[in-house]
Amino acid sequence: MHGYANPKRFLSLANWLTPTLLWSGLALTFGSLAWGLIVVPPDRLMGETVRILFIHVPAAWLGMGGWTAIALSSLAFLVWRHPLAALSARAAAVPGAVFTAVCLATGSIWGRPTWGTWWVWDGRLTSMLVLLFLYFAYLALAQAAEREGVSPRIPAIFGLLGAINIPIINRSVVWWNSLHQPPSITVGKSAIDAAFLVPLLVAVVGFSLIFGAVVLMRMRALLAETQAEARLRRRAMEATALESGA
Repeated sequence: MHGYANPKRFLSLANWLTPTLLWSGLALTFGSLAWGLIVVPPDRLMGETVRILFIHVPAAWLGMGGWTAIALSSLAFLVWRHPLAALSARAAAVPGAVFTAVCLATGSIWGRPTWGTWWVWDGRLTSMLVLLFLYFAYLALAQAAEREGVSPRIPAIFGLLGAINIPIINRSVVWWNSLHQPPSITVGKSAIDAAFLVPLLVAVVGFSLIFGAVVLMRMRALLAETQAEARLRRRAMEATALESGA
């Protein structure tokens, strides 16, 4: 893994891995959504509204997964000083925030006919909203570290501390009374009927592959931006040296 911290080796891997992840993810995602919208029957209790499950669950998964990626990349940056670790954390932040927002929006749409309200301040919904605010704060810190000279260790430390919210989200429906249903999928068993579970798992895999492709694309863009800025600074220094010599 240390070898791929080299930008040149990373780019050689990302150049072929990005389209592979993207097209595979799109195929699985569109297939699972078509399956869920057309083939899967209405739920006995929730009726047609159950179909939003195939977007809401993957979005929730990747909202939490995005911050997990930030925390792991931040740890790698703080401990091993991997050149690309900070970039990978920044790259995961935007898609992670988008999926978190999608999770909250689809959850509200689902909750209105199911619970009779768009929003309740219970543990699951509140901790997920906190995650969205954490993403916004991380993006602001990362931008400050890049443009304002703030130490890159600060967003990395924030990324690690923010990971405390992930187990809170996961266990919130167990620890506190909630309108949100308890965990439907646990280790070794599932409370979801196979007619819904199979396309749901396909959707989770598809969205995850798209997430990975987007992260790689953003890493390549951020790396190119960093390299371009380094070349501009080097040319500016060379021009200044020439002027001083003249």
